Amino acid sequence: MSVRESLIKTPKQLVTVLALAFVVPIIVIILFAKLATSGRTYDEDARSPEAVAKRIKPVAEVNMGAAGPAGAVLKTGEEVYKSVCTACHATGIAKAPKFGDRRDWGPRLREGQKKLTQVALKGEGAMPPRGGASDLSDIEVERAVVYMSNAAGAKFKEPAAAAPVAQAAAVKPDGKKVYETTCITCHGQGVANAPKFGDKKAWAMHLMHGVEHLYENALKGTGAMPPRGGNLTLSDAEVKAAVDYMLAAVK
Repeated sequence: MSVRESLIKTPKQLVTVLALAFVVPIIVIILFAKLATSGRTYDEDARSPEAVAKRIKPVAEVNMGAAGPAGAVLKTGEEVYKSVCTACHATGIAKAPKFGDRRDWGPRLREGQKKLTQVALKGEGAMPPRGGASDLSDIEVERAVVYMSNAAGAKFKEPAAAAPVAQAAAVKPDGKKVYETTCITCHGQGVANAPKFGDKKAWAMHLMHGVEHLYENALKGTGAMPPRGGNLTLSDAEVKAAVDYMLAAVK
């Protein structure tokens, strides 16, 4: 029986074979990858940030223009009548009082504007609440009631749109709190030549330059005092409130 001799006779040959066994498959994978993508072309303009933003805009953009009643324009009574009420009131179908017919509207008008509006809001007989238009506001429903009633001889007053909610007054910063959490470190004891809290004599020379000058020093810093007393999270209003609080103590 013959024994075949190994082709690898030296350590150097063994290292070479192992290296090839590792490198060759990688080269093959790279070649296949290039082959697979060689037919693709890319439009650089299409890959720009502007182009990408434009493509996703329909998905990413949120339109807040019609988010709720706050931004909506209320319809007039005539508009509500023509878009909702005319289906029944134009012809008097299902016993609805016909538009402009004084005989039909007479008994109802005697009930008054408030009562008629409540009926329109809640519905009655064959008429559904708000005439079937659930998206109508109370004011729009009442405007339609007034429009139809006045066309039949009433003299109802059209409701005005609700006054906008007054913006809450800005909360004034608490100067005392700012002083106790930031300024007291130096002004509490007069450290580093800081005018001591409540010491009229120490504050007198600073007041000579005016309050605005004191604000400026407190905001930007002066001498050993860093800007905003070292608390950079304080707003301008908070810093000024602290100055006002310290000044009030020496008046």
